[in-house]
Amino acid sequence: MKEFSWPVRVYYEDTDAGGVVFYANYLKFFERARTEMLRSAGFEQDRLLSEESVIFVVRSISVDYLKPARFNEQIEVSAKIIESKKASLVFEQSITREQDVLCNGTIRIACLDAQSMKPKPIPIAMLEQLT
Repeated sequence: MKEFSWPVRVYYEDTDAGGVVFYANYLKFFERARTEMLRSAGFEQDRLLSEESVIFVVRSISVDYLKPARFNEQIEVSAKIIESKKASLVFEQSITREQDVLCNGTIRIACLDAQSMKPKPIPIAMLEQLT
């Protein structure tokens, strides 16, 4: 799948006392974009849980904060799969405001069996659709 982009408005609750997005909230923006990417491809995480006993968890993350996002700004959050394995995906993500790159991240997601919490292969239909 090519790069997915999701528009986000920065709300007051996303910011610190100075009106700048709190650093941990960039991770929430990344999470929402990955979820919307899956949804746009036809995969709802609650259905994956109930029908496939599959959950996805963050295994590792690397983030570079380059410029601040501020209260009430419109930003874009992108997500692109750059690596897929039997039970994991690696996403490259960025947050931009017009031409400015505000934040970049690389996130490894593991696919787990919801009951045992052990690695489980990503459903074939999902891999075929996303990669």
